[in-house]
Amino acid sequence: METKKQPVIIAFSTQKGGVGKSTFTALLASILHYRLDYNVAVFDCDFPQYSLIQMRERDIKTVMQNEILKKMAHKQFTSINKKAYPVFQSKTDTVLGELGGYVANSEVLPDIVFLDLPGTVNTAGILSTLANVHHIFSPIMADRVVLESTLSFTDVLSNVLMKKKHTEIKSIHLFWNQVDGREKTPLYKNYGKVIKDLGISLMETSISDSKRFRKEGETVAKTVFRSTLLPADPKLMILCRLDQFMDEFLRIVKL
Repeated sequence: METKKQPVIIAFSTQKGGVGKSTFTALLASILHYRLDYNVAVFDCDFPQYSLIQMRERDIKTVMQNEILKKMAHKQFTSINKKAYPVFQSKTDTVLGELGGYVANSEVLPDIVFLDLPGTVNTAGILSTLANVHHIFSPIMADRVVLESTLSFTDVLSNVLMKKKHTEIKSIHLFWNQVDGREKTPLYKNYGKVIKDLGISLMETSISDSKRFRKEGETVAKTVFRSTLLPADPKLMILCRLDQFMDEFLRIVKL
């Protein structure tokens, strides 16, 4: 009996909020699904705010109110001949069962599934769910509180989860987000050395600070960056090095 191919499960996860987990989930899901022709599904488990569920609702309104974006969306969906990727509302202690049910009953199997998870290890089911994620990416900033929290979180994943026999985790990677070009380079080098000494993997690509990461869609916009319905504009990707990040991401995940 032929078994269905299982999707690659990916999570942008950390114990600190406000560092870009949901943003990167939306960015990569949209680029992979709409531009690179992978089939993507997203499970939003970030209770109670459910940022990606809310983002999808805002994106629909924004596109419908903006004639330029409406034409872009029509052209895109006609060209790729597939629907927008689904964003499901879930919880950390039930998402694995729901994901399994979705894969078993889906006519179009997802190549990649993103889990948007809460930023605390105390959430019910979080560690058992993370143990079933294939690749974990954790955004960090040059802030002592953010770093200490993330390194502590990563230590739990590496020394508790990955040392268990039945974990599905293949890799854990930190990456610099919102890098301010005005900050002195030695700052990142020193932090990088600490991370390396701890035996934690740090991605080569850092993401430049950009208001685009914190800016919601506007009804007057002519270009798109963060959206669940359209992929980021290539020129904007270059400005913050997201294009380089995507290349490194694809090499790690081996899609």
